[in-house]
Amino acid sequence: AAPAAVAAPLPSATAPEAEGPHPGAVTSPMVGVAYLAPEPGAAPFVTVGSRVAQGQTLLLIEAMKTFNQIRAPKAGTVTRILVESGSPVEYGEPLLVIE
Repeated sequence: AAPAAVAAPLPSATAPEAEGPHPGAVTSPMVGVAYLAPEPGAAPFVTVGSRVAQGQTLLLIEAMKTFNQIRAPKAGTVTRILVESGSPVEYGEPLLVIE
């Protein structure tokens, strides 16, 4: 019964990817740790509902002690944020959605 309980959350966690990548998804260009704000306690760069301009900083990814700005590839509205601040991310992982 325990393996079934462990396996049960996986389909729901992977369900959005099973549909294919969202056309507005911004993906991670590297492996690292995502940060939604410039420093602890500061306001996040963007929140759900934020209007963003092309080139605007969306979040930071720390890789090898370097903070890399992840910028908006297009203008639009942030409809979903798919990572938590301080969480590890993989190359190609969807970070947020801009529509």
